Amino acid sequence: MARTPIIAANWKMNKSIGEAVSYIKELKGLVKNTKDKEIVICPPFTALSAVSAELKASEIRLGAQNLFHEESGAFTGEISPLMLKETNCKYVIIGHSERRKYFNETDEIVNKKIKIALKNKLIPILCIGETLEQRKANKTKEIIKKQFENSLKNIKSDKLVIAYEPVWAIGTGNNATPEQAEEAHAFIRRLVKKHFGSAAAEKIRIIYGGSVIPENIKGLMSQKNIDGALVGGASLDAKEFFEIIDF
Repeated sequence: MARTPIIAANWKMNKSIGEAVSYIKELKGLVKNTKDKEIVICPPFTALSAVSAELKASEIRLGAQNLFHEESGAFTGEISPLMLKETNCKYVIIGHSERRKYFNETDEIVNKKIKIALKNKLIPILCIGETLEQRKANKTKEIIKKQFENSLKNIKSDKLVIAYEPVWAIGTGNNATPEQAEEAHAFIRRLVKKHFGSAAAEKIRIIYGGSVIPENIKGLMSQKNIDGALVGGASLDAKEFFEIIDF
């Protein structure tokens, strides 16, 4: 079965509410004839409501960059899945390497977050990937397998997207070659087949993240197992992001 490519923008800690709304207005005009791809915008929490309002009657989907693994409670500074649903979020990024690195998120925490997202009918974009040291030590597959299995422990639902994000390529300009990315994606698809079964392995989209730019998206998307991209810095400019969407 053909998998619809998904191109997601992770704005990280960028854009005011006003800047976010202006961007969406511009992007809507650029993508009005785009029919064959799913586009997702993940703004900061403060801009979710305003972006959601601007996306009404648009095919562009809304996503969040994170969530907490409880629905409510005394968790100062955290965001509940219920709050995300109220803004019409469809997707949520979980386990991004920056969350793992700066906020000490473990595979166990990621697992809890995926469970609460699925419970609330949010589609997780699960991020996995190795550091430069791990790649140099030939541990890429070992790390991917460990993160995959621990993050999806006791999870049967296949309503998720998996993002392969080699940590050494995020924001560094060191993009994985299409062949390196494909090798990792093909390995992840084999893990998906083992965990969820053959039908899910055909259905689940595995996307690439790590210094995706207009110049390298075509080579990446020409690979058999790459179903889209999670775009960081290059998604902050609407025209540049559209060049990636329009590969």
